[in-house]
Amino acid sequence: MASSPIKPNFFDSFDGTRLAWRETGEGRPVVLIHGFFSDAETNWIRYGHAEAVAARGFRVVMPDLRAHGSSAKPHDPAAYPPDALARDGHALVAHLGLSDYDLGGYSLGARTTCRMLATGATPRRVIFSGMGLDGLTHVERRAGHFRHILTNLGNHEKHSPEWFAEAFLKTTDGDPQALLGVIDTFVSTPAEEIARFAWPALCVSGVQDHDNGSTAALADVLPDARYVEVPGNHMSAVLKPELGQAIADFLAA
Repeated sequence: MASSPIKPNFFDSFDGTRLAWRETGEGRPVVLIHGFFSDAETNWIRYGHAEAVAARGFRVVMPDLRAHGSSAKPHDPAAYPPDALARDGHALVAHLGLSDYDLGGYSLGARTTCRMLATGATPRRVIFSGMGLDGLTHVERRAGHFRHILTNLGNHEKHSPEWFAEAFLKTTDGDPQALLGVIDTFVSTPAEEIARFAWPALCVSGVQDHDNGSTAALADVLPDARYVEVPGNHMSAVLKPELGQAIADFLAA
């Protein structure tokens, strides 16, 4: 069952960009970051994942990335330096005064989590969902894929992956120009660096999700990771209750 909408809160990030976050539940904080073209409402709230996590005694904090959801969508290229999303994540953690928290994300949210870890974040536990090893170590492949989608809107073959992505973009009222800027923020993380991430980690993806490489391979590289498969592919796994349940079970263990 879908959860009710949650009104956003706002803060100014490292460069003054106005960003939104939503939260639900009480208890230990967990920051969950949505995927590209999506937003907190679509990724975490609508299909009950935030509710499932909150029910296990957590305060679920869900930002809208810059250029997404209720956050500002600047068109100035200067608003999209490398690692801007990770810097936004650090700014939110600082704004909320979080010192003992968990951190994770889906797809681009998982990549943002990785970059936050690589640039000094100190959560207790981490969640990589909808993400494989290749999606963290070689961001240029997905960057090219999304650049192609955004610069050829209306011209994609029906029922192709690009066509489905464009259809999803329409449902979230995405701003193509701003989203092109987000692609410029992508930064790869070497596998050797990921192998030093000692945090307890959950690696969870749809059994048919190969969009960002192998999630099992990511779990193998991480020193202390649990690998879980849930139903669906990269787009449909977010609709399944098993995704939120896997995250809730990991956090509550």
